[in-house]
Amino acid sequence: MASTKTEESQEGIKMVNEEIEHQKEAVADVRVREVDEEQIILFRQFAAASPEWHRDISKTILRKVDFHLLPMLILMYMLNFLDRNNLSQARLGTLEEDLKMTGTDFNLATSILFVGYILMQLPSNLLLTRVRPSIYLGVAMTIWGTISAAQAATRSFASLVVCRFFLGFAEAPFFPGAILLMSSWYTRSELALRIAWFYCGHSFANAFGGLLGAGVLAGLSGSRGVSGWRWLFIIEGSLTVVSAICSTFILPNYPATTKWLTPEERAYAQWRLVKDAGEADEANASTIKDGVLLAFRDPRLYLFTLLQHASLLSQTFQYFFPSILQTLGYGNIETLLLTAPVWAATFCASLVVTYTSGRYSDRSIHIICLILISVAGNIIVVSTLNIAARFFGLFLLPMGALLSYQIILAWIANSFPRPLVKRSVVISFANMVGNSANIYGTYMYPASDAPRYLVGGSATAGVGLLIALLAIIARFVLQRQNKRFASREAFESDGHPAESGNRDESAPVGFRYML
Repeated sequence: MASTKTEESQEGIKMVNEEIEHQKEAVADVRVREVDEEQIILFRQFAAASPEWHRDISKTILRKVDFHLLPMLILMYMLNFLDRNNLSQARLGTLEEDLKMTGTDFNLATSILFVGYILMQLPSNLLLTRVRPSIYLGVAMTIWGTISAAQAATRSFASLVVCRFFLGFAEAPFFPGAILLMSSWYTRSELALRIAWFYCGHSFANAFGGLLGAGVLAGLSGSRGVSGWRWLFIIEGSLTVVSAICSTFILPNYPATTKWLTPEERAYAQWRLVKDAGEADEANASTIKDGVLLAFRDPRLYLFTLLQHASLLSQTFQYFFPSILQTLGYGNIETLLLTAPVWAATFCASLVVTYTSGRYSDRSIHIICLILISVAGNIIVVSTLNIAARFFGLFLLPMGALLSYQIILAWIANSFPRPLVKRSVVISFANMVGNSANIYGTYMYPASDAPRYLVGGSATAGVGLLIALLAIIARFVLQRQNKRFASREAFESDGHPAESGNRDESAPVGFRYML
């Protein structure tokens, strides 16, 4: 028994040494990419430092990164979603009457945004790997804020559709760009909680948007001869432009080029990513062509893309949330005010589930449980007209669908850690195809289906079950890949030469996909 324990201990030490050697090789590879000698020395010191030292410097760096990165991204996402979704609030004013909209005109005005959004996804994220994120995202935000404010000047349905198309085109760089930027700073275990904080901008947008919409429609309607919905576009678009200018000075770029970290902290920020994923997060680690080929040759891309597509399809109710909520029998202003507690509860729940997801390194089980909550909410909303029951069901809709989506985003970024260009392609492609769900999904809730919205609610419940199935399949796929990694490590630890596999299947010693 003692002999067995000794052998296991020696085997463990051997595995640790192999991991350190891999990190040293990664450091040497980074050196080729013009990292200075001082940083190379620091990398080697990090590998030999004590756990207490690692814990202290990690806390220091995370505190700085969280402070500089998250508040600005949260504000940007809040305004991004406000400018995208304010049409649903404007509808409760005189928008449709002023622009002579009838039938499914509102659905078209909602869905056309995603046509422009999809067209810009992939080229935008590829460009982001070659341009400073702070400037690129700031410029994109300035453009979409200007277009959002310009919607106030529309005099016909056709002009509104044109504005919405170009609004989607301008908004496209932000969301996948923000996810890419966060995944370039945080390790896999840290990312889910940060995405939850980032995604709280979405919850704030729905809560704050309802309050702002209620105030504007009630207090500014007809002021200076301008309709309330026009004031709504002007105010929200102007807030976006001002915030965009600030973002260019506040947002960090990548760990290697951030000036508010000391040289040692910059080096450690990069080393953390090398240790977590086995490769430095370098924009020039591969060409755009190589990154694209690596991404599209990986069959997991298509599985996760389908998962994200289904997840976004399950969320299309949110573009009609005020209209669905209005079926409870409340007036326009009361309806907008009632959206606030729903999204506030969703935000609080997101902090809990994303923390536990990161704490226990789990993705699939969390996704399955959460999406089933959304399925239950859909069933309640379409099954009864009881006000209390329907309001409870409306709480469950975003609490399940949106929270599972946050974990899906982290799962995708975690499952394609390096190189940076490949991850960029995967995130943008999955987001591009995923958001095509918003083009046809917006027709699932026509006004004629009120108050039950039976077709939309039933279809969304069915999509939720599909998401659960896809999460199970993804878990088995990654589990099988983890077993391959373990088998390879056992084979090489017996003294056999390393297998010369392709880069798609390579991984550092000890690396495992999160399940």
